[in-house]
Amino acid sequence: MSETSLRDFVDLAGPKAWAARIEALEATAALRTRQGAAVSSRHAIELVIARLLRAPERMTSPAAREIAELAGLFVPAERSLSRAGRERLRARLAASLVGDNALTPLFHQMRVAERHRRRGFSVAFSGFEEDTAFDLTITRGQASAELVCDVVSADGGRGVPREAWRQLADRIDPDLQTWLAAHPGRYLLKITLPQGLRAELGLETATLAALHRRIRAMLARQIRADHDEAAMLRLDPLLLAAAQAGEQGLLAQLRREFGPEAHLSVTVAGKGVFVVAARAACEDDVAAMVGRRMSELSHKHLSGERPGILAMFLEDTDLAEWRALREHLHLEGATRRFLLSPEARPVVAVSCATRAELVGLAAPQAAAHGELRYANPAHPAASTAALASAVSSMS
Repeated sequence: MSETSLRDFVDLAGPKAWAARIEALEATAALRTRQGAAVSSRHAIELVIARLLRAPERMTSPAAREIAELAGLFVPAERSLSRAGRERLRARLAASLVGDNALTPLFHQMRVAERHRRRGFSVAFSGFEEDTAFDLTITRGQASAELVCDVVSADGGRGVPREAWRQLADRIDPDLQTWLAAHPGRYLLKITLPQGLRAELGLETATLAALHRRIRAMLARQIRADHDEAAMLRLDPLLLAAAQAGEQGLLAQLRREFGPEAHLSVTVAGKGVFVVAARAACEDDVAAMVGRRMSELSHKHLSGERPGILAMFLEDTDLAEWRALREHLHLEGATRRFLLSPEARPVVAVSCATRAELVGLAAPQAAAHGELRYANPAHPAASTAALASAVSSMS
C-alpha cells in the first residue's frame, strides 16, 4: 500500500476536515488522562493513518499494514458507485470525523466486503448505492445474501461501563493526589454499585457527579465507609504485597484479587499509593447484549427477500475479555440462542470480530480465521453450496 493511496483516502474524506480531526484527536490523546488513552484506542485507525502519512517507513507492523490496505479500498469502492452512492459514502465519511463518531464502522464494512470478494463473491455496496437498510449484497451464481455490518460497544453489557469509569477516575484523581500529599501511605477504596453506573443515564449527569461528591466527602471527613442503595464505599489500608512492586505489579495482583470485571485505577504521589476498585453488584453480560442487538438488526435491517447475514463488530473490549468470551463460549451461547428465536428467521449466519481481527492479530489474541461465524441450520439457505464460504460455522 502506497502513500499515494493513503492521500487519496484523505482527499475522499476531505483534507480540511481530516486535518482538523487529527489535530483535535492528537491533542486529546496527548493528555495524560484515562480519557486521553481511550481516545488513542477508539480512534486508532485515524491516528495510524496520520502517522503513516508523516512517516510512510513506519508501515512495518501488521496492524499498520492492515489499516493502510483497508484505507486503500475506499477510493476504488467510491468510483464503482453511482453519483448518489458516492454522495452517501462521502457523507458517511464526513460524519465519521465529527463528535464521538469514528472510522471503525466504515472500516469494518470495507473489511467485510473485501473478505467476501476474496471468497469469490460479487459484492455490491447496497446501502450506499440504493440506500437500503442493509449494507452489502453478495452474489455467487444464482445465490445472493444481504449483509448488515454493525458495530456495538461492549459497554452496553456492563453494569459499570468503562467510559463512565474513565470519566469518574479522571475526576477523582486530583482529589486523591491532594489526599496523598496530606496523608502519605497506601490506601484502597472499594466501590460497589448495586444499580450500576449506566452510560445511558448520561456521563455528565447527577449520577456521576453525586458519586464524585461522596468520595470527596469521605476523604474530607476521613471516614472509612459510606453505604446507601446507590453505592457502597469502603476505605481501607492497602495491604497487598505487590504495592511495593510498582504500578504494573500492583495492577496484576489487584486484577487477580478483584476479578476481570472490576474497574481499577492507581494514583501515585511520592511514596503514596491510592487504589480505587469499582464494580457493579451483578456480573457483566456482554454476550447477552450482543444477542439483543442481533434481534434488533434482524427486525429492522433485513428485507427478508434474501438470506441475511449479520456481521457484528464488538467495540470497546480488550484482548483478555475477547478471549474469555470465545473460550468460555459466552458469545457462542448467546448467538445460538438468538438463532433459535423467531427473530432469527431471516438470518442464515452471524459473524463477529473485534479490533484484534481488523488489524490482523494472530490467535489466540484474535479469532483463528479472522472472525467467529455461526450458521443458522434452520434457515432454508444454510446448505446452499454457493453461500457456504460465507455461512458455514467457524469458531
